[in-house]
Amino acid sequence: MIDVNGRWALVTGAARGIGHGAALFLAERGCNLIVHGRTKAHCAAILGEARALGVEAYAVGAEFSELSQVEAMLAEIDGLGVTVDIVLNNAGIQVAYRTDFLKTPAEDYEQSFRINTIAPMMIAYHFIPKMQQNGFGRIVNTTSGIRLEPEQAGYSASKAGLDKVTMDLAAKLEGTDVCLNLADPGWCRTDLGGSKAPNAPESSLPGVVVGAFIDDKRSGRCFTASDFYGMTIEEAVTKAKDYPVFTGTIAYV
Repeated sequence: MIDVNGRWALVTGAARGIGHGAALFLAERGCNLIVHGRTKAHCAAILGEARALGVEAYAVGAEFSELSQVEAMLAEIDGLGVTVDIVLNNAGIQVAYRTDFLKTPAEDYEQSFRINTIAPMMIAYHFIPKMQQNGFGRIVNTTSGIRLEPEQAGYSASKAGLDKVTMDLAAKLEGTDVCLNLADPGWCRTDLGGSKAPNAPESSLPGVVVGAFIDDKRSGRCFTASDFYGMTIEEAVTKAKDYPVFTGTIAYV
């Protein structure tokens, strides 16, 4: 299992919800953090909590619907002079629930794809060459198990798009120590998931972070968080090694 103590992780959408919990999970194990929120001010609480655990932590702000802000955020991170070993691309948006789904506006797709697909891939493309040069890296893109919900077409399509581009890129990294995988946290009671969701945010751990700890040089898997709930991170890593590579339609070992 990878020891994250002293490493640096970028966690997007860390100000609340699943990203907040994932960031603290890493910090509790000695991982230094770069936490992202829509603004730096949104990250005040997580910064304080992380630093109280004895790790270094910085905040960055970017509205992912504005891709120029993503570029500026990445430049700011480069300017910190630290080596980003781990990226948890957690930030995302569900723009609307369209009861009259046959009138879904194009804007739902445009905004969803900018935030849920394009921004995380811009981040991945930025850090992968650096990770390859350093000989180590872990990127986990947060996806969704949403199915048969035309009421949420923009969100669903953007996550399906993220799945596809992640797995295509992962095929180029397989067998290296730069690992790219997906994590599905499940339907949780967060600002995105809403109050009617069946699962507490805590149920996403350690599943949403197991991809940061794997040590088998395998990419292209989709970790379902509910499969790992209640496990220690050591147990989760052991289970993750048996996970099949995800192709979007079928899995193979």
